[in-house]
Amino acid sequence: MKRIFLISVFLTSSITYVNAQQGGNPKDTEAWSPVPKVVELKSASTVTQQAPSDAIRLFDGKNLDQWLSVNDKSAAKWTVKENSFTVKKGTGNIQTKQSFTNYQLHIEWLIPAEISGSGQGRGNSGIFLASTGPGDDGYEIQVLDSYKNGTYSNGQAGSIYKQAIPLVNASRKPGEWQTYDILWTAPQFNEDGSLKSAARITALHNGVLIHNNTEIKGETVYIGAPFYKKHGPLPIKLQDHGDPSEPISFRNIWIREL
Repeated sequence: MKRIFLISVFLTSSITYVNAQQGGNPKDTEAWSPVPKVVELKSASTVTQQAPSDAIRLFDGKNLDQWLSVNDKSAAKWTVKENSFTVKKGTGNIQTKQSFTNYQLHIEWLIPAEISGSGQGRGNSGIFLASTGPGDDGYEIQVLDSYKNGTYSNGQAGSIYKQAIPLVNASRKPGEWQTYDILWTAPQFNEDGSLKSAARITALHNGVLIHNNTEIKGETVYIGAPFYKKHGPLPIKLQDHGDPSEPISFRNIWIREL
């Protein structure tokens, strides 16, 4: 995530909405240590994880009927081909038509083999586990080429962007499909809008534990501290990051409501 956006400062139901920019420096919230240990993985399997019988298929390899464009709520414009779909640069983020609270999510993603760039400009996208607005708003787990590609630790693949560093770096090299398996517990709010209980995430990257019941500090922001604002069930969003590197692809997405 890199887009800078403004959030006005005001009070509603005893919550202070934090200005996420305030003329600050994005580097102030970059954590470069500790650097997660690299975990060596066996060759990627060509067999994807099958959805259980009680799962909702968010992508079945054929169409994006379960998704819509965040910009204008029209049909999602990303490109579907060969049982996967790819970010179509410039068309904006897409989100699920359905909203969710607590869930188990399986999603597979691919960094192109012929990737260019470095750092945050190398295969950047994101999965917003609960999308609170039209831009890059919500709670983001980072998608990035982190195979021998250095960047700040709380911005590498598997990080809760600018918040939580993954326990290890379990990235595969570009050109190999990767998986996230995520258990998401949504935040709860009191009637007056104050936070009752924080969001939590347990996540596996390519079958390796990278977050173990990690507490989320608030919504993802590029500049400044994360924050909470009251919300209910929300859609899941995928990011059209807009950087010059080759677009990211996704496949085999399913969810189980908990």
